[in-house]
Amino acid sequence: MKQLNINIGNIRAIGVTNQRETTVVWDKTTGEPLYNAIVWLDLRTQSTVERLLKRIPGKNKTFSKFKTGLPLSTYFSAVKLRWLLDNVEEIRKAVEDRRAMFGTIDSWLIWSLTGGKNGGIHCTDVTNASRTMLFNIHSLEWDPELCKFFDIPMEILPNVRSSSEVYGLMKICPSRKSGALTGVPISGCLGDQSAALVGQMCFRDGQAKNTYGTGCFLLCNTGQKSVFSEHGLITTIAYKMGRDKPAFYALEGSVAIAGAVVRWLRDNLGIAKTSQEVEKLAADVGTSYGCYFVPAFSGLYAPYWEPSARGIICGLTQFTNKSHIAFAALEAVCFQTREILDAMNKDCGIPLSQLQVDGGMTNNKILMQLQSDILCIPVVKPSMPETTALGAAMAAGAAEGVGVWSLNPGDLTAVTCERFEPQINPEESEYRYARWKKAVMKSMGWETSDSPNGDTSIFCSLPLGIFIMSSMVMLIGAKYISGK
Repeated sequence: MKQLNINIGNIRAIGVTNQRETTVVWDKTTGEPLYNAIVWLDLRTQSTVERLLKRIPGKNKTFSKFKTGLPLSTYFSAVKLRWLLDNVEEIRKAVEDRRAMFGTIDSWLIWSLTGGKNGGIHCTDVTNASRTMLFNIHSLEWDPELCKFFDIPMEILPNVRSSSEVYGLMKICPSRKSGALTGVPISGCLGDQSAALVGQMCFRDGQAKNTYGTGCFLLCNTGQKSVFSEHGLITTIAYKMGRDKPAFYALEGSVAIAGAVVRWLRDNLGIAKTSQEVEKLAADVGTSYGCYFVPAFSGLYAPYWEPSARGIICGLTQFTNKSHIAFAALEAVCFQTREILDAMNKDCGIPLSQLQVDGGMTNNKILMQLQSDILCIPVVKPSMPETTALGAAMAAGAAEGVGVWSLNPGDLTAVTCERFEPQINPEESEYRYARWKKAVMKSMGWETSDSPNGDTSIFCSLPLGIFIMSSMVMLIGAKYISGK
């Protein structure tokens, strides 16, 4: 703070925003996590999902859709928590001893910052609770039937609060040698995508934003009415700006891999040393030369919800080079956005006339222009792209008892924006999109959690087994001929 010349005395409130779904269980007596957090992208829970599906009539993934808005998927917290209870003895023992606390990262932060084992507040907000598959998005309470289905003890769950109220005060934490903000209220809490929706000031029905980070998340505000998708989107709580204020809902399209594909090109393939170099490679060719990339590294999320999919690159020729692959990777992010925007337009009935965007990837001008070309509508980027942090600050400052500012739409000022207009004709956009959809179909059905049946020794591989057996026969024959 001193380096930024910020007077700590001017800090009136603190807001928290976090990766949704990422799950942690900790010991309330020691204040320490009992296992590493399981992040939202983690696929180790696929076997848990398949086991749970067998208990559902017709293996219906959307069995809880009208309670939670969510399909059964590795994505959401209940499955991660079930995996931890099944596989980590220390967590099972802590639950039995009533020492365990569960939460998404916001819960862990608020509990730690308000005193931890010395009286910390164990809570979450409605936006994070709505991503667990244990929360009824209509009653705004934990659902006993869902907790019973997943066999989750309700006593380990955090209290659910609104997104904008005073949860507690910052306290000195001796073990972490901190305390400069002691006494400052923590008064805002939003899951990252809800925070971005607030930061983009999408407070009216039909307003939408798309955030480009590790993944890609398109949210459309549907007001105080929960809209259930017929086209593979999920229903989630957008925000609840006060204890006595109503909850607002959103339709959401979630894409697992966006910025992560650029990191993969850089760190795994080594075709570029920086993310900026990937942009330059794509700009150098301006085309994928018929190459299409489906980055289904963690399966496919909306609108398919297909965990068996895996990443593929197809349409390669002898002329394809790293620049074409870089371009195809950026194009894939845009195609995935097109898929969820098409689904959202069908569910809402009113097509978006422009797309508001934010997140780190929006600094890539090639990506933003590609996005406008593929959607055939303008893409609008605010001058301050980190709207997730802004949204958390807005919620904290608007809380009752803090009152730094008002979030009434009439009191908000417009922000300056950079605008990208489509530069190709719709026919070309449709042709490229159709080719990419063909590649998506080829990415599905690659993986299963079922173990292979029978012997898994090297002799199960017929070519390898024949090679080894014939080698042994030749060796014995050679010894016999030589008389040894």
